[in-house]
Parts: sequence; C-alpha cells; structure tokens
Amino acid sequence: MALSHRLELRQGQGLVITPQLQQAIKLLQLSNIELDAFVEAELERNPLLQREEGDHEPAVEVEAERDASLTQVDAVADTTAGRELDTPGDDVSPGERATGDGADAEHAGGQIDWSRAGGGGSFESDEGYERALTDSPTLAAHLRTQLVQAALSPARNAIAEILIDAVDEGGYLRLDIVELADRLGCALAVVEETLSVLQGFEPVGVFARDVRECLALQLKDLNRYDPAMAAMLDHLELLAKRDMASLRRICGVDDEDLREMIGEIRSLNPRPGAAYHSEPAETLVPDVMVREGLGGMWHVELNTDTLPRVLVDQRYHARVSKGARSDQEKTFVADCMASANWLVKSLDQRAKTILKVASEIVRQQDGFLAFGVEHLRPLNLKTVADAIGMHESTVSRVTSNKYIATPRGVFELKFFFTSAIQSSEGGEAHSAASVRHKIKGLVDAEKCEADVHSDDRIVEILKAAGVDIARRTVAKYREAMRIPSSVERRRLMKEAV
Repeated sequence: MALSHRLELRQGQGLVITPQLQQAIKLLQLSNIELDAFVEAELERNPLLQREEGDHEPAVEVEAERDASLTQVDAVADTTAGRELDTPGDDVSPGERATGDGADAEHAGGQIDWSRAGGGGSFESDEGYERALTDSPTLAAHLRTQLVQAALSPARNAIAEILIDAVDEGGYLRLDIVELADRLGCALAVVEETLSVLQGFEPVGVFARDVRECLALQLKDLNRYDPAMAAMLDHLELLAKRDMASLRRICGVDDEDLREMIGEIRSLNPRPGAAYHSEPAETLVPDVMVREGLGGMWHVELNTDTLPRVLVDQRYHARVSKGARSDQEKTFVADCMASANWLVKSLDQRAKTILKVASEIVRQQDGFLAFGVEHLRPLNLKTVADAIGMHESTVSRVTSNKYIATPRGVFELKFFFTSAIQSSEGGEAHSAASVRHKIKGLVDAEKCEADVHSDDRIVEILKAAGVDIARRTVAKYREAMRIPSSVERRRLMKEAV
C-alpha cells in the first residue's frame, strides 16, 4: 500500500476557556480571605484599579459609564440582574478549621513526664510546612473519614460535623453541648449520644472536654478504668504536687499499686490530636446572612464586609493613554483597562451568583432553620442547579469555602447537602445516611442465628418501609460499615454460644 500526502479541511466545535474566563471561575471558589488577597495583588499589579474604603454610591456597569471621570463598582450592587457564570468543572472539597490552644491539658499535667504528649510543632520554612501538609492529614480530615463509616442518621451526622469543627489541635472539644442543643433545636440527649459515638474515634481521647475526660477515655479503651483510677483522675492536682500520701489514702491502694497507676497515667497522651498537623486558625466571617422576617419569611443578603470594593480610575486612564507613545505602551494600557473592567464585572457576577445559590439553599432547607437539625432534607447539587438554571459545577464552586450565618449558627454552605435514596412509594426521598443507620439497626437487633438477616431480606424490610434500594447497594453500605456478611454473622454467633 503506497503512502501519499493529502490536504483536507475539517469543521468542528470546541470550548475554549480564555484567561479572563479562567479568572472568573477561580474567583467563584475563593473564600473571602483568599479573594481579598487576590484583589490586593491585582491592585498592586494594575495601576488603573483602586480600592474604595469609605461609603460609596450604588455600583454601575463600567461600560455604561465609560465617559465618566471615575467609575466605581461595588460587588454588592444589584443582586437581581446579570447573567450567570456557568462553566463545567470538578468539585472542590471544602476546607476545615481548628480552634483552641489546649492550654488546659498542659496546666493539669503539672510535673508529670508526658513522654508521648508531643506538640503542635513549628515550621522554620515554607518547605517544612508544605512537607507536613503532604505527609499527614489534618485531625479534622481524619475524624471526618471515620464519620463516613459511623453510619449516623442525617441529624446526628450534622451534629457530628459541628462537633468536629469545634475540636482544637490538641483533640479537645471547645464547645458547650448544652448551648449547641439549644441552638439546633434538638434534645440534649441527642447531642450527648452523638458525642459518645465520636469519643470512640481514633486517636483515642479526642472530643474530651478536659484533661480528666481525655485520660479516662484512654484508660477505658485499655480496660484499666477502675474506681481507684477514677479517684486518681479526680485529684490530678495532688499528682502534680507529688502528694503521694494523700493519693494512697484517696485511692485506697498501697505504694506498689500507686506506682503502677502513676506509670499508666504517664504513658497516656493528654494531647491526642497533636500527632496531626493543624491548619492556621482563621477568623470565620460568613459570606451570607439570613434573618427571619415577618410571616415566617427568610431574608437572605450578602455580608458586605467580605466583598472587596474596587473601582476603575477613568481619569488616570485618559491621562496615561494620551502619554503613551510606543505600541508597547499602548498595548500595556489597553491590557490594564481590559483586565480592570473584567475584574470588576467578575466580582459583581460572583456576588450575584453566591446570593442566588444561597437563597435557593435557604428555600430548600427552611425546615432546618425553623425547627432544627432533625428537619434537614436530602439535597444535592443538581437540585439546586436545576432550580436556579446553573451548572452543578458552578454550584459546587460557589458552596465551597463559603459560610452562611443563620439564627442557628454559622455553617458552611456544603453543610446543607445530604445524599438521598428514592422512596418506593413515591413519597419524599430518604437520606443515604439514614438508610445506612437503618441497616445498622437491623443488624444490631440480631440476637441469635435465627434473627440474622441476609442482604435480600434487608432489601425486603427496607422496601416495606418505603425505601427503594438494590441488593448491591445494601451490600456496599454493609461493607462500608464493616459489618460481616450474614454467613459470617451466623458463624460468629455460633462460636459465641
């Protein structure tokens, strides 16, 4: 077969993402702190941009005021007009934060040799910090990985997310659970039960509210928490003072037992979270504010304090344009003007998009705002995207690293998204977390070999309860929760007998 050269024309269509569009996409997913840093860098780079600090008139489109000497644009202006920025892309995972200093743990330790305590560490260079980021996950990320396997109900899962956010770098819970229960509108017992589950996570001792509880959790895990040890934990100040006589009397033990108990205490870790690198603490400022109005209506508005206000200096542009002589100078001035105009419009569009997405989330989850965490509805990105006429990836970017202040607290927008499983009776969908919880409940209720349910039987029970689920999904959820198969569960019960 002979080879030959040939010329041919082909017509096709493709999506080209311009640098300006890439910038607009990037702005969507930036947090308010990152956005402020980005705008600050643009202000230094572009001489035609200025930051406005004081009060200002309502914003206007740059193109509509090109002849004015000074055009000012506020990113909060006119939250109802303009087209949506809509581009496909990948999801962006939310970030975590850590608070607290763990000072209580260090104070209570006294002169005890906490050989395994470790510390938060320090980084002498950016290279060391970046290496730590890649070597180990954050404590919050590690806890969330375990939360996925815990198969909690949607309400308890939401409570757990808030509790994880309140854990400091030492692993201690810096949150009043009574206040949390009141804020979320749920029973205190529900929060306590959720906390009890979380206190079983690794590393052992996390979610303790003080040093005594942290050490007690570790001793219980080692099966060494007895009345004598409990008495010693109640009087850690005597141990710090090395008042052995008082400790012997209070614990009711002899010298040898006391030495063993002290050795066990010293082997524990009063800062279980210190093994994981922590992120720099940042002040959490909500991007969106929600307040209740008349007639039970919810009013959603942007937090103007988080939105950078930039303006384009038309007078300076006119002056430098007249002074430009070479083609290179003219090109530089034109590029600066185009970049400034695009940044102003991108900031305006970002604000409108955030407000639109947040308003739809509030509409979908009004039950949570009115009645508490038990009324969180199954919600996904597609539902919100279809309702507001945007792409799912746009909604994902908008909800990443954005926070909303509600009467029940400040939450990340991602908090309101929970997966769902369709109802077999055509009713309201069921949350996937609640289905996993039901499967776990069925298995926990098995007392003997005759009670063991196969995956097929679990499917039948769930369908009778209105949950339309496939057998392979049941098997997947069961394996994710590390529940053995029905054959293995029967064998284990037989061996136990």
